[in-house]
Amino acid sequence: MKTFKSILEFQKEFSTEEKCREYLEQQRWNGTPACPFCGSLNVCRFKNGKIFKCREKGCRAKFSVTVGTIYENSKLPLTKWFLATYILSVHSKGISSLQLATWLGVTQKTAWFLNHRIRVMLTNNAPELLEGIVEVDECYIGGLESNKHKSKRKVRGGVSSKTMVIGAIQRNGKVRTKVIPKTDIENVGKVIEEFVAPESTMVTDTHHAYNKVGLKYKHKKINHQNEEYVRTEDIKVHTQSIEGYWNILRKQLDGIHHSVSPKHLQRYCNENAFRFNNREAFQDERFATALANCNGRLKYEELTSNEEK
Repeated sequence: MKTFKSILEFQKEFSTEEKCREYLEQQRWNGTPACPFCGSLNVCRFKNGKIFKCREKGCRAKFSVTVGTIYENSKLPLTKWFLATYILSVHSKGISSLQLATWLGVTQKTAWFLNHRIRVMLTNNAPELLEGIVEVDECYIGGLESNKHKSKRKVRGGVSSKTMVIGAIQRNGKVRTKVIPKTDIENVGKVIEEFVAPESTMVTDTHHAYNKVGLKYKHKKINHQNEEYVRTEDIKVHTQSIEGYWNILRKQLDGIHHSVSPKHLQRYCNENAFRFNNREAFQDERFATALANCNGRLKYEELTSNEEK
């Protein structure tokens, strides 16, 4: 697939359902259709070009290339799905559901659901451990209590009503983030061990939650309370890389979406991390990477339930 210089070039490349299906077949099956139910390659294509049938005696299932993917049973054409996926995967700060609805000619509700389903595609389900010099920091997402109506304030100032996100970034490398219930020793330690490879150098501020897990790494601390921001030892000790990433995340959340529910925050974090981790890739490569992760579904009932995810 060629490199796109504009969104108009992308739309021209995927202007019909047939072109989209052909590309999806190539990305999902490498051009050789496989039954999503039994995995057999012994399948035949119906004359309409869309439907396949498994020839295995124990299966005999009919399917299309969208079965088992985020596109299954969707009423939206693949042309709009592809365009929305392209926009979210390459746009520097993402896009609001209201703006996406205008561009695609759908309702805001449909665009909101579409955005979240695509964010599932932008989630790295098998990330590599960060190694070398890894900066770790926590971030608090949410509005100030002083900006809320008096009846809705939980505390006077502070961050107790905000949602906490912990992040780790490999120097000149990738970032990983996770929403956590609180920044205590148990939650912080579990996430860091999940993110950071053994033998790595971990750089943090002086938050007490890093002390215990820091014993498992070469732990360097920078004391912001004493107005210390960079210290040169055998390495440069600072957390400027992860703090810079928090600025990128906040620009998306505050500038584009304005307010994000704690229930859905992890998906927004995954979306932002995808673009950051693929920042050196060409636009067509980002789109292909997202499309390769199209298996699985996020149902509307699951998305709108009151249960915290």
